[in-house]
Amino acid sequence: MGIRSLAAELLPSALQGLQRAAFTTVTLPAIEATSFAALTDKLSYLSKADLKLVRAAYKFADEAHLGQFRHSGQPYITHPIAVAGLCADWRLDVQAIMAALMHDTIEDKGVTKTELIEQFGAPTADLVDGLTKLDKLHFSTREQGQAESFRKMLLAMSRDVRVILIKLADRLHNMRTMQAMALDKRQRIARETLDIYAPIAHRLGLNQSYRELQELSFQHLHPWRHGALAKAVQRARGHRRDIVERVQKEVERAFASQKIRVQVSGREKTIYSIYRKMREKHSGFAQVSDIFGFRIVVPSLPECYLALGVLHQLYKPAPGRFKDYIAIPKANGYQSLHTTLVSPLGTAIEFQVRNDSMHAVAEKGIAAHWLYKAGAKHGGVADAQRLGAMWLQSLVDIQDETGDAGEFLEHVKIDLFPDAVYVFTPMSKILALPRGATPVDFAYAIHSDVGDHTVAAKVNGEPVVLRTELRSGDVVEVITAPGARPSPGWLTMVRTGRARSKIRHYLKNMEADESRAMGEKMLTQALRAEGLKLPSADPGEASAAALWQQLTRWSGNRSRGDLLVDIGLGRKIAIIVAKRLAQLMIEKGNRPDAVTLTMGRYGHDEAAPAQTVVFVDGSEGASVQLASCCRPIPGDAIVGYLGRGEGLIVHTAECLTGKKLFDRDSERWMHVEWADELTRGFETRIVALVSNGKGVLAQVAAAVSAAEADIRHIDMGDVPASEATELRLLLSVRERQHLADVLRKLRRVPAVLRVWRYKP
Repeated sequence: MGIRSLAAELLPSALQGLQRAAFTTVTLPAIEATSFAALTDKLSYLSKADLKLVRAAYKFADEAHLGQFRHSGQPYITHPIAVAGLCADWRLDVQAIMAALMHDTIEDKGVTKTELIEQFGAPTADLVDGLTKLDKLHFSTREQGQAESFRKMLLAMSRDVRVILIKLADRLHNMRTMQAMALDKRQRIARETLDIYAPIAHRLGLNQSYRELQELSFQHLHPWRHGALAKAVQRARGHRRDIVERVQKEVERAFASQKIRVQVSGREKTIYSIYRKMREKHSGFAQVSDIFGFRIVVPSLPECYLALGVLHQLYKPAPGRFKDYIAIPKANGYQSLHTTLVSPLGTAIEFQVRNDSMHAVAEKGIAAHWLYKAGAKHGGVADAQRLGAMWLQSLVDIQDETGDAGEFLEHVKIDLFPDAVYVFTPMSKILALPRGATPVDFAYAIHSDVGDHTVAAKVNGEPVVLRTELRSGDVVEVITAPGARPSPGWLTMVRTGRARSKIRHYLKNMEADESRAMGEKMLTQALRAEGLKLPSADPGEASAAALWQQLTRWSGNRSRGDLLVDIGLGRKIAIIVAKRLAQLMIEKGNRPDAVTLTMGRYGHDEAAPAQTVVFVDGSEGASVQLASCCRPIPGDAIVGYLGRGEGLIVHTAECLTGKKLFDRDSERWMHVEWADELTRGFETRIVALVSNGKGVLAQVAAAVSAAEADIRHIDMGDVPASEATELRLLLSVRERQHLADVLRKLRRVPAVLRVWRYKP
């Protein structure tokens, strides 16, 4: 069946589907290849030998999908042909066209990768495999399966960018032909496309595909809104037709008089971008001024700036509306001059000026590499390839530090933000970062070691807090220290996926190391109560290695280290594990030692036999935490609760929250004592009732400072100040006696009516 007859047959049903979905404006895509003959017309750039390989791939795919139909009732093979046709528009090579034709054969028809390697070679088989979902594996949720499939595809893409180009062509054709699907499935696919695939297309510079994916997603997610805006755009188009035609003629005459050869074309903002601008600016349709614009394409780079001069002589430029993306390209390689001019009737019109290679990159992005592969070198194409390769490499870096597929997907989503700011290093190197990025993002963009050891930053020579939002043109300098390390609080302020994954990776490793040391200490002491010593960790000692293997098999852990981490985090009880280990050791012929037994039972507290005693000095990190409800300080009587997966949480002995936990889960309580040598200050809360007046806060701060304590936080509440006001202070003190000194100093302040330590 020919393309025209097929289109005539399908058009009425497609329009009916669009009407059912309430699409008032129908934008039909360019005629697609739906038969192999139509596809070969698009493949004229390939050699005869390559066309023979494509024909073999088509025959293989046609046989594999025989008897399979799409939701619309069409033979399934029309979909792979259409996908291959879109890849042909990008002039992809023969391996990519073959993979596009066979991209669903492994997933849907049970063809193995080995078969594809034997018939079509490893490169083509790798492309098809990279496009295949992980449906054969079992995941606990649909989201987990989707995240794992997405991770697999992105990692394949990082090795070969053709994977994502074929996948985007596949998604684009599916979006064009979704009318026959159920509404909930259409909306789910459209949401996924808008959140992930459209931003990827933008990140790789495929702006034409990016705009169409956004537009189709918007149609399926919000059909009524799309329809209303489409009507409004159509009316505006009619009202402004005369002025658009007049401006185009005047621009063409101006360039002709300067003897500059140009292509002038009209550009209309997509309905989705209008909708997004209306939402962002909380404005109506009438307030969106740049619906229509013009694109000027000139032969060479110098003529871009000549063209800009001609335009600025013709119409007055709007102040503050000029952007030079040629000197500083966007993160996806896009280059153009953008200027907004005021037309003769007072209407603001945007002009985009670029040369031929920039135009290819603007529309095709990284796919423009294949368009210009055989030609001369083009700077814009090289820039797009370099920037695309940098982003793909960042995916590999994130993957190396992320074990969980859902977390990986979260990092990638963060990294897909299209808006960027451009900042400079002190050596004048330009870095593109997402809007809202901070000096911490900048530090990790330089190198992970710089990020891990960041302590402060300067922006334009002035010291700033690490939470400061960077702006385009800022010169950023990062200050590091060898002993510094990432803070968990950084996760709330970074914007790049790279920074977030590096911080999480560091914190996880640090937590695992501390928890492993804590777990070993707890298991050693618990085993002493059984009169035995902890077996060696040396894999060379066969008997000890066999004991650990038996113990980890019993506990369900993969290794000795994992078991110790679980004990340190409270996922397993040291006493229970020690009893099982003692049983295994006795079976192997070990006998309890009287001296070790005495050390375990009476080494620290005769009133608490067989208890594991943990000493707290402030250096424990993630494995031991001081409860935020009661905030214990040295000198308080304390107890330890082994939280499930949270490590050891220390409460004061009189804490009501701690007492409730003890009543519910008494076997998880441990004996905890303060160490003789303390390594830092400890935070506690106090409340001061003060009479309202000038300088009261300064008097309170001076008294705390005189007592050599630090104020970490002050809260006065949301209630308007009256004659007496409560100040809630978070202080850092050395121990209980030091806190008593602070309270005495505060009581001597005339404005302080009463002061006490806060207890929940």
